[in-house]
Amino acid sequence: MRSFSIFKSTSKLFNDYPISSRFLVLFTISTGGMVAYSESQTGNGLPNSGNKHMEPKKKKMVVLGTGWAGISFVKDLDPSMYDVKVISPRNYFAFTPLLPSVTCGTVEGRSIVEPIRNIIKKRNGEVKFHEAECTKIDAANKKIHCRSTFEYSPIPNREFSLEYDYLVVAIGAQVNTFNTPGVMEHCHFLKEVEDALRIRRCVIDRFEQAVLPDLSEEEKRKNLHFVIIGGGPTGVEFAAELHDFIWEDLVKLYSGVKDLVKITVIQSGDHILNTFDERISSFAEKKFSRDGIELLTGFRVVSVSEDSITMNAKKTGEVCAIPYGMALWSTGVGTRPVVKDFMEQIGQGHRRILETDEWLRVKGCEDVYAIGDCASVHQRKIIDDISKIFAAADKDNSGTLTIQEFQDVIDDILVRYPQVELYLKSHHMMDIKDLLRDAEGNEMQVDIEGFKSALLHVDTQMKSLPATAQVAAQQGAYLSRCFNRLEGCKANPEGPRRFRGSGRHTFLPFRYRHFGQFAPLGGEQAAAELPGDWVSIGHSTQWLWYSVYASKQVSWRTRTLVVSDWTRRFIFGRDSSRI
Repeated sequence: MRSFSIFKSTSKLFNDYPISSRFLVLFTISTGGMVAYSESQTGNGLPNSGNKHMEPKKKKMVVLGTGWAGISFVKDLDPSMYDVKVISPRNYFAFTPLLPSVTCGTVEGRSIVEPIRNIIKKRNGEVKFHEAECTKIDAANKKIHCRSTFEYSPIPNREFSLEYDYLVVAIGAQVNTFNTPGVMEHCHFLKEVEDALRIRRCVIDRFEQAVLPDLSEEEKRKNLHFVIIGGGPTGVEFAAELHDFIWEDLVKLYSGVKDLVKITVIQSGDHILNTFDERISSFAEKKFSRDGIELLTGFRVVSVSEDSITMNAKKTGEVCAIPYGMALWSTGVGTRPVVKDFMEQIGQGHRRILETDEWLRVKGCEDVYAIGDCASVHQRKIIDDISKIFAAADKDNSGTLTIQEFQDVIDDILVRYPQVELYLKSHHMMDIKDLLRDAEGNEMQVDIEGFKSALLHVDTQMKSLPATAQVAAQQGAYLSRCFNRLEGCKANPEGPRRFRGSGRHTFLPFRYRHFGQFAPLGGEQAAAELPGDWVSIGHSTQWLWYSVYASKQVSWRTRTLVVSDWTRRFIFGRDSSRI
C-alpha cells in the first residue's frame, strides 16, 4: 500500500510539468524493486488540466442474422472501429450445404453448427450478441425493434429497440410456396437444422407405420411414397441421400416392405438441375433412372392435401393426383415479412426482393446494407451511361472516338460494368477495344450513335446472383473489408470514376467470383462444375466434395465432428433410431 501511495503522489507531482517535457521516470519502492512509469502525450502541447482525453465515440453497427452472410461479415470486421451488436433468433451458425446429409443421419445436426458465442469470443467482448428476432426496421429513425423468442422460459418474451449508425441486414429468406394451397400445412421444408431433424423423424415414422399389423398394401405403399417437389440442387441432393439411406440401411431393418418403397421427384422444368451444365443434368437423370427414382418433369403442383398431391402437365394441361407419405417442398425462396415491411417504407414495395447497389448499400436508404439471400444486387446498365462515357473519352470534343481515346476509360468500364467482360468472353473477343473495330479488324472512328451500336447488346449478359452460401459469404467478406477501410478511403477513393458526376467511387464495386458448385448424386458419386468450364463426374468428384466441405467448416471442432460422422457412417451405417 505504501509503494502505491508513493506512485500516486509522484504521478501527481509530474502533472504540474508541461506534457512535452515528461519522460520515463524510474523510482525505487520500499522493496528495492524498480517500477517504470510513463505518461503519454495528449498531443495538444498544453499542460494537463486534469480532464481525461476522450476517445471518439464508436459508430453503432447492428448486424441482423447469423447465416453465411452475417457470420462472414462479423468474422472479418475490425470491432475496434465500431460498437458491434449481432441480433438473431438462433444462437448458432449452421453449415447449410450439409442439411440434406442431416435428414438421413449421414451427418449429425450438432456436427454442422457452431455457437455464435464461440465465434465472437475471440473478439474480447467487443462484439455483443442478443438472441432475438427483429420485428421492424425503422429506417426514418435509424432504429430496429426486436423481440426475444425463448421457447422454454418462465419470463415472457421481451421487446426492445436498438439504435444504429450502420445496419447490415443479413437475415436470409424464407421458403416460397407461390401461394400453393396446402403446402404450408402438409409439406416439409429444408432451410434450418430443425427442418432436417423433423424430416429424419418423419422418414423413420413412415417405415414404422408401414410395418404395423392389419395395414393394407395400398396403405403401406402410400406411407412409403416419398415425394420431392423441386428438382434443384437441394431437392436432388435430398433425393440422393434418401435413396442411399433407404437402400443401404433401412431395408435391412424393414425387409418386409422394401418392395413398396418409392421416391418421386416433381420438376416444373424439362430437366432437373437446370442451373448446372447440361452434361451434369443429363448424368443425374440417367443415374436416378437406374436407381429407381421416378422423375416427373414438366409438371406443376397446384395443391397439396393430407393424402395426395395434385399437379398438372404443362404441355397437355392434364390434371392428376398422386398419394404420398411424406412430401418435401424445395422450389425457391421468398422475402421475409420484416424485409417486406422495410421495402414498403423505402419505396421498394413493388419489388419481389430487396434491391442494393453494386456496393451492397440498400437503394433509397442511407447507411443500411443488405447481403445474402434477402437482397439482390442491381447492376447498372451501360446503355444508361453511354453518353457520359463517350463524353469522358472524347477529350478533344471532336464528336468522334478513336481507340486511343477509348483507352483512357477502358479500365473503369470493365470494373463498373462487369457485363462487358462477360460479353467479350461470350463473343470470343480478346479485348474491349475490339468493339471499335470493323469486321476486317481495322480501327474505326465512331460517333455517339456508332458507340451506342457497339455496346448495344452488352447488357444482355447481366445476370442476377444465385441465392447460395458462396455468394452470401463473399458479400459478407467484401462488406467487412469496406468498413475496415472506410475512414482511410474517404479521402482517397480507389474505385472507378463516376461517369455521372465528378471524382471516383470510394470502393471497387462487389464482384462475385464463382468457384464452382457440387451436386452429390448418391452411391458415392457426385458431379461438379469447376472454374474454367470444367465438369467432373463420378467417384473421384465425391471425394473432392468431402475434402472441400470439410475444409469449409468454420471451426476445427465442426471439421472434426463432420469427418468423424462420415467415418462412422462408413463403418457402422446410419442410425435408424427416431431421436
